[in-house]
Amino acid sequence: MAMTTPPKGCGSTIGSIYYNLCDLTTVWGVVVEALAATGVVTSFVLFIILMACLPFVTDKKRKGMVALQAGVLIFTLGLFGLTFAFIVGRYSTSCAARRFLFGVLFSGCLACLVMHGLWLALLERRGRGPRSWMLCLGALGLWLVEVIINTEWLLITVVRSPPGGTDVSELSCSFANEDFVMALIYVMALLLATVLMAVPSLRHKHKQWRRDGAFILVSGLFTVAIWVAWIVMYVHGNRVLGDSSWDDPTLAVAVVSNAWVFLLLYAIPEICLLTQVDLDLEPPHDGDHIYPARSLVYDNIHKEPEPPHQTVYMENKAFTMEEPPSVPMKPVSPYGAYNGQLRSCVYQPTEIALITKGLTKMDQDMMMRRASASSLNLCSSSSSSLHHSVGSLAS
Repeated sequence: MAMTTPPKGCGSTIGSIYYNLCDLTTVWGVVVEALAATGVVTSFVLFIILMACLPFVTDKKRKGMVALQAGVLIFTLGLFGLTFAFIVGRYSTSCAARRFLFGVLFSGCLACLVMHGLWLALLERRGRGPRSWMLCLGALGLWLVEVIINTEWLLITVVRSPPGGTDVSELSCSFANEDFVMALIYVMALLLATVLMAVPSLRHKHKQWRRDGAFILVSGLFTVAIWVAWIVMYVHGNRVLGDSSWDDPTLAVAVVSNAWVFLLLYAIPEICLLTQVDLDLEPPHDGDHIYPARSLVYDNIHKEPEPPHQTVYMENKAFTMEEPPSVPMKPVSPYGAYNGQLRSCVYQPTEIALITKGLTKMDQDMMMRRASASSLNLCSSSSSSLHHSVGSLAS
């Protein structure tokens, strides 16, 4: 391109094809450049945040969508970089990048959105969706179709031997606007599929999946509106206005605005919901069915003060010790339990003693039947002699 006088804001060492990047009189170039540069930084930061939040994601279903969201961020970052190819002047490299990367980058974003919408639709119908690696393979397959289409179109129109001595650099930039739009039919089909896949998820019973479907649907609808606007202006509007120099600004504005739509309406909301716990998916916590851990120290501290005559006793789920009587106990002499019989002659086994010694109730009955009368007489004689000795001492 012929060198001209540098415009205001551009140095003398800058080539003429980069004048739109620094020309202060070309407002659209400076504004789009600023938006694209900000978008590049934002996409990179969001990608780092997405990877940093990955270990803190507790929901396995939402964690499986991280790969698709990362793919959207990567392709969106590429779209912001592609914007500079439409700001600079036309030459062989920039024209080839426009023709090839426009459809490839848009198809990558839309393929991830389509697979996310498909996963939500299957989750709403069957209660579970495909695994994350299957979704990634599906998005990769959809994206490779557009890669093949654009590669063939580029090989047919540019790389072939130029007829009649035509320069290759001229072939890469000499394409009709209609041909550029027709090469994007597959991307339009993906865009339509994105909108249709997001509709069934709006009826999901869980709120968080309805929100995901709403994000995809709104992003798809805004993308449709942007594409309708730039196609009409690119194919028909600029010709009506009689100024074909607005073809590049039209595509640049379309790319940068659509990239920001993917960030603001899909990527950022999904990252915000990544670590959020949805109460609809949490199991109900009923306080009546959950027994709190109790300890003797806890019960002693928080139990209401008891009367001084009552003693602290421990509760157990296996067995409960017999509660002491609530009637106040009178002072009793330490000799009150003495009944005149020897303690060794009166044997009253308890339940715990029977269980410890391995005796059963049947064994106890048999033991009581085998007791001899001699032992009983011995106990009675010893008790009577004891009474006589006590009476003599008293007299």
